[in-house]
Amino acid sequence: MAKGEEQKESSSPSEENRSEEAWKKSLSPEAFRVLRQNGTERPFSSQFHEVGQSGTFHCQGCGTQLFTSEAQFDSGCGWPSFDRPIQSDNVEERLDRTHGMTRVEVRCKSCDGHLGHLFPDGPTDTGNRYCINGVCLQLKNDES
Repeated sequence: MAKGEEQKESSSPSEENRSEEAWKKSLSPEAFRVLRQNGTERPFSSQFHEVGQSGTFHCQGCGTQLFTSEAQFDSGCGWPSFDRPIQSDNVEERLDRTHGMTRVEVRCKSCDGHLGHLFPDGPTDTGNRYCINGVCLQLKNDES
Protein backbone atom coordinates (compact mmCIF):
# COMPACT_ATOMS: atom_id res chain seq x y z
CA MET A 1 0.00 0.00 0.00
CA ALA A 2 1.37 3.43 -0.94
CA LYS A 3 2.25 6.01 1.68
CA GLY A 4 -0.81 7.93 2.84
CA GLU A 5 -3.31 5.38 1.54
CA GLU A 6 -5.85 3.88 3.89
CA GLN A 7 -7.39 0.45 3.59
CA LYS A 8 -10.92 0.48 2.23
CA GLU A 9 -13.65 -0.34 4.72
CA SER A 10 -16.99 -1.73 3.65
CA SER A 11 -19.92 -2.91 5.70
CA SER A 12 -20.56 -5.77 3.28
CA PRO A 13 -18.56 -7.38 0.46
CA SER A 14 -21.66 -7.48 -1.76
CA GLU A 15 -23.09 -3.97 -1.40
CA GLU A 16 -23.78 -3.73 -5.14
CA ASN A 17 -26.14 -6.73 -4.88
CA ARG A 18 -28.44 -5.01 -2.36
CA SER A 19 -32.03 -4.62 -3.60
CA GLU A 20 -33.61 -1.20 -4.06
CA GLU A 21 -35.95 -1.99 -1.14
CA ALA A 22 -32.97 -2.79 1.08
CA TRP A 23 -31.33 0.51 0.07
CA LYS A 24 -34.55 2.39 0.88
CA LYS A 25 -34.64 0.81 4.34
CA SER A 26 -30.99 1.56 5.11
CA LEU A 27 -30.85 5.18 3.86
CA SER A 28 -32.80 8.35 4.57
CA PRO A 29 -35.12 9.37 1.70
CA GLU A 30 -32.70 12.16 0.68
CA ALA A 31 -29.63 9.90 0.83
CA PHE A 32 -31.48 7.31 -1.27
CA ARG A 33 -32.44 9.95 -3.84
CA VAL A 34 -28.86 11.20 -4.18
CA LEU A 35 -26.85 7.97 -3.79
CA ARG A 36 -29.13 5.57 -5.65
CA GLN A 37 -31.01 7.87 -8.06
CA ASN A 38 -28.14 10.24 -9.00
CA GLY A 39 -29.73 13.24 -7.32
CA THR A 40 -28.15 16.43 -6.02
CA GLU A 41 -28.81 17.96 -2.62
CA ARG A 42 -29.49 21.69 -2.30
CA PRO A 43 -26.33 23.80 -1.93
CA PHE A 44 -25.42 24.78 1.64
CA SER A 45 -27.84 22.15 3.02
CA SER A 46 -25.17 19.79 4.36
CA GLN A 47 -23.54 20.07 7.75
CA PHE A 48 -20.28 19.19 5.98
CA HIS A 49 -20.10 22.10 3.52
CA GLU A 50 -18.17 24.13 6.09
CA VAL A 51 -14.54 23.22 6.73
CA GLY A 52 -13.31 22.60 10.26
CA GLN A 53 -14.54 19.18 11.29
CA SER A 54 -11.84 16.59 11.86
CA GLY A 55 -11.90 12.95 10.81
CA THR A 56 -12.48 10.67 7.86
CA PHE A 57 -15.48 10.93 5.55
CA HIS A 58 -17.06 7.57 4.69
CA CYS A 59 -19.73 6.57 2.18
CA GLN A 60 -23.18 6.77 3.77
CA GLY A 61 -24.24 3.74 1.75
CA CYS A 62 -21.51 1.23 2.55
CA GLY A 63 -18.95 2.75 4.92
CA THR A 64 -16.04 2.93 2.46
CA GLN A 65 -13.45 5.56 3.40
CA LEU A 66 -13.62 8.35 0.82
CA PHE A 67 -11.92 11.58 1.98
CA THR A 68 -10.02 13.01 4.95
CA SER A 69 -10.78 16.32 6.59
CA GLU A 70 -7.23 17.39 5.64
CA ALA A 71 -8.22 17.17 1.95
CA GLN A 72 -11.31 19.35 2.47
CA PHE A 73 -11.33 23.03 1.50
CA ASP A 74 -13.87 25.83 1.28
CA SER A 75 -14.76 26.23 -2.38
CA GLY A 76 -17.74 28.50 -1.70
CA CYS A 77 -19.95 26.32 -3.92
CA GLY A 78 -22.22 25.06 -1.13
CA TRP A 79 -21.16 21.41 -1.20
CA PRO A 80 -18.32 19.70 0.66
CA SER A 81 -15.19 19.98 -1.51
CA PHE A 82 -12.00 17.92 -1.40
CA ASP A 83 -8.81 17.99 -3.46
CA ARG A 84 -8.21 14.22 -3.42
CA PRO A 85 -9.80 10.98 -2.24
CA ILE A 86 -8.25 9.05 0.64
CA GLN A 87 -7.40 6.30 -1.88
CA SER A 88 -8.03 6.58 -5.61
CA ASP A 89 -9.28 2.98 -5.73
CA ASN A 90 -12.20 3.87 -3.45
CA VAL A 91 -13.88 6.16 -5.99
CA GLU A 92 -14.78 5.75 -9.63
CA GLU A 93 -14.80 8.61 -12.12
CA ARG A 94 -17.20 8.41 -15.07
CA LEU A 95 -18.01 10.74 -17.94
CA ASP A 96 -21.40 12.39 -17.34
CA ARG A 97 -23.15 14.11 -20.25
CA THR A 98 -26.51 14.70 -18.59
CA HIS A 99 -28.27 18.07 -18.37
CA GLY A 100 -26.54 19.39 -21.50
CA MET A 101 -23.11 19.40 -19.84
CA THR A 102 -19.98 17.28 -19.94
CA ARG A 103 -18.70 16.56 -16.44
CA VAL A 104 -16.90 13.86 -14.50
CA GLU A 105 -19.18 12.02 -12.10
CA VAL A 106 -17.72 10.58 -8.88
CA ARG A 107 -19.16 7.31 -7.52
CA CYS A 108 -18.30 5.06 -4.59
CA LYS A 109 -16.45 2.12 -6.07
CA SER A 110 -17.77 -0.30 -3.42
CA CYS A 111 -21.52 0.32 -3.67
CA ASP A 112 -21.73 2.32 -6.92
CA GLY A 113 -23.43 5.19 -5.10
CA HIS A 114 -23.48 8.60 -6.80
CA LEU A 115 -21.36 11.00 -4.73
CA GLY A 116 -21.01 14.13 -6.85
CA HIS A 117 -18.70 15.50 -9.53
CA LEU A 118 -15.02 16.27 -10.10
CA PHE A 119 -13.99 19.64 -11.49
CA PRO A 120 -10.48 20.74 -12.59
CA ASP A 121 -10.60 24.07 -10.72
CA GLY A 122 -9.30 23.18 -7.26
CA PRO A 123 -6.97 25.60 -5.45
CA THR A 124 -4.33 23.06 -4.35
CA ASP A 125 -1.49 21.47 -6.31
CA THR A 126 -3.82 18.65 -7.42
CA GLY A 127 -5.99 21.14 -9.30
CA ASN A 128 -9.00 19.00 -8.36
CA ARG A 129 -12.30 19.88 -6.70
CA TYR A 130 -14.30 16.82 -5.73
CA CYS A 131 -17.71 18.44 -5.21
CA ILE A 132 -19.55 15.89 -3.06
CA ASN A 133 -23.13 15.75 -1.81
CA GLY A 134 -22.87 15.87 1.98
CA VAL A 135 -25.84 13.53 2.41
CA CYS A 136 -23.63 10.82 0.88
CA LEU A 137 -21.05 11.20 3.65
CA GLN A 138 -20.67 10.22 7.26
CA LEU A 139 -17.83 11.69 9.30
CA LYS A 140 -15.98 9.43 11.69
CA ASN A 141 -13.54 10.77 14.25
CA ASP A 142 -10.02 9.44 13.73
CA GLU A 143 -9.42 9.08 17.47
CA SER A 144 -9.77 5.54 18.80
